[in-house]
Parts: sequence; structure tokens; C-alpha cells
Amino acid sequence: MKKKTAGIFAALGSAVFLGISPVFGKLAITLGFSPFAVVALRTVMAAALLFLIVAIFSRQYLYIFPVGLVGCFLAGVINGLGSLLYYMALYRLPASLGQMLYSLYPLFLAVWLILDRQAPSRLTMIRLGLASVAVLLLTNISASTTDLTGVLMMIGAAMLYALHLPINQRVLYEAPAQTVTLYTLISMSLVVVPAYFIFDRTWPAENVPWLPVLSLTFVTFLSRLTLFLGVKRIGGMQTALLGLAELLVTLFFSYYWLHENLTAPQWLGAFGLGISLLLVKFEKNTPEKHSGGWLSWIRPPEPPKDVWPPYQ
Repeated sequence: MKKKTAGIFAALGSAVFLGISPVFGKLAITLGFSPFAVVALRTVMAAALLFLIVAIFSRQYLYIFPVGLVGCFLAGVINGLGSLLYYMALYRLPASLGQMLYSLYPLFLAVWLILDRQAPSRLTMIRLGLASVAVLLLTNISASTTDLTGVLMMIGAAMLYALHLPINQRVLYEAPAQTVTLYTLISMSLVVVPAYFIFDRTWPAENVPWLPVLSLTFVTFLSRLTLFLGVKRIGGMQTALLGLAELLVTLFFSYYWLHENLTAPQWLGAFGLGISLLLVKFEKNTPEKHSGGWLSWIRPPEPPKDVWPPYQ
């Protein structure tokens, strides 16, 4: 029970940090940073910050089994591409609408988990259905006022974000959350930094304030760490559903900081989303690891049979 409670709090903490992210990101873009610069700067600085902390205070978290490193690299590349789509979409869309569309990722995650032979429980499917209706209500915006390209980019970002979660969940069976966060952020940097130099190279003017980017970096650092801690403790799907609370956080800060308003159906959707989040209390504990599935190759090597205990 303590493990589940810690996982729930970690997932909710991640939701709070991720919910603030688009607000800082949109603010940075509005002030003069390009989308490519925003995603490159916040990813690199977050990875560097975590690396320094681990290297100085907890070097044991630098170790990861080889296949796990490959898994983190794959997840980082996928999430890096998703981050580029996310911030390009955020350039075109209001922060609140962008986060609403991004909140479709649990639907895509359910598909990836089923392919990995980790079918969600009946209660999870009910919560997923309720959350989906809530998101549809929250995105109740006239098509004539919506940037279709931005919408498609954000949906693509949601699909890629959902795909990286089950990959990292497999690695987290054997590796600490700090280790997985570090190598995933480094891998993301290997994608977003070259993308910035190839497609953009735009640098903001000297008088542009850096506080939104620095705040976004700190939020990214905390959100990734708590995200993977939640995935390790309660699984990817439960973390994703609790992560929908980030939408409520985004709506709150978008309303007060960016002056973006909601309609009556959108407030109804927010209420339905809150009900879906509260139902996590009745979810069962995370099942043990699965041996099959399309991600079954992500596992540490078997220890020699004549050595006991293993790795000692």
C-alpha cells in the first residue's frame, strides 16, 4: 500500500509539473524564443542538471544494464520527436487547447500496452472512457477557429509520448527512476539539439527574459523524475490517467496567467476528468512484470547459474 501511495503522489506531482510546462513554454515563445530553441534549451539544461546531481551525490545511479540503456535511448528518441511536435503545435495553438489535445495520450497508451500484453483492467477502461468524454468536452472549440496543422501536430506528440511510456516501464522493472530519467533526457537531447541547429538556429534578442525558459527547465527536471517514479510504482497506465490532472493545472494557470477562458461544456469536462482521477483509489496494485509482448526484449541478462546471490 505504501508503494501504491508513493506512486500516486509521484504521478500527481508529475501532473502538476507537466501542467505548468505548456504555460511557461507558451510564455517563452510569446516573448521571442522559437519552439525549437525552447525544447532544445529546456531538455539540455534539465539533462545537465540531473547529470550533475547524480554524478556528485549518487554515482550508483549512473549504472544501467546495456539493454536498458538501449531502451532509454529508444524512448528518448521517440519522446524527443514528440517534444518537437509538441512545441511546434504550441506555437500555433493556445496553451489550454494544446494541453487538452495532448491529454488524449492515455488512449494511445492503452493500445501500446495491449500490444505489449498488458491489457488494462475493467475499472481502468471505465476511467479511460470517462476521461475521453471529458477531453472531448474540454476540446469543444469551433473548428473554424482551430489551426488544423497545430491540432495534428499535438495529436502526433500525444501518440509519441504514449509510446515512450511502456518502453521506459520495461526498463523501470530493473532500473531506478533516477537512472531512467537521466538517460532518457540525454537521449532526448541527442534529438532536439540537432533539430534546432538543422531547422532553426534562431536566437532570441538580448532583452528577451530567460525566466520562462529557466522555469520550464526546472519543471521538466521535476516532472520527468516524478513521472518515471510513478510509472515504476503504479505502472504506465495508472500514471497516465493520474497525469491527466496536468490538464486541470494547465487550465488553471492559463486562465490566470494567459487569460484564456473556458466555456460551460469545458467546465463540465473538467468535472468529469476530476471524477476519473478520484477513481484511482479503487484500482488494484500494479501487476508483476510480463514476460511476453513486443517489448519483452528489454530485460537484464540472466546471472550465471553458479553465482548466488546474483550480481554479488
